[in-house]
Amino acid sequence: MENNDIGGVQDKELAELYSDSQQWKSQLRLMADELLFIKRLLNSYVFEPNTPNLFERLQGYQDRLKQIHNQRIVVRGHITRHENDLGGILECTDRACSLEYYKKHGHLSNEAADCLLDFQNLKSEIFNYAGGILKGRKPRK
Repeated sequence: MENNDIGGVQDKELAELYSDSQQWKSQLRLMADELLFIKRLLNSYVFEPNTPNLFERLQGYQDRLKQIHNQRIVVRGHITRHENDLGGILECTDRACSLEYYKKHGHLSNEAADCLLDFQNLKSEIFNYAGGILKGRKPRK
C-alpha cells in the first residue's frame, strides 16, 4: 500500500514539474514575439532623426536584443532536455535520485527567471528611451 502512495506522490510532483516547464515555454514564446516587435520598432523610421547618438543607441539595443534572443534559445533547449529527462524520475528508487531531478529543476527555474528578468529590464530601458524620441504625428489640415 505504501508503494502506491509513493507512486501517487511522484506522479503529482512530476505533473507539477511538467507544468512549470510548460509555463516557462509559454513565457519564452511570448518573449520571442516581443523580441520581434521590438526589433521591428528599432528598425523603423518612427524616431526623430535629429536625436543625438540615435544610431549608436539603437545599434546598442539591437546588439543586446540579439544576446537576449540567444539566451532565450539556450534556455528553451535546456527546458526541452529537462522535459525529456523528467520521465526518469519515475524510475528513481531512492530519494537521492529524485532529489537530483528537483535540483536540476530548481536550477532551470532560476535560469528561466534570469532570462526573463534580463529581457524585462532591457525592454523597459528601450521603451523608456524610445517613448521620448518618437516622431510626433503631423497635424491634419
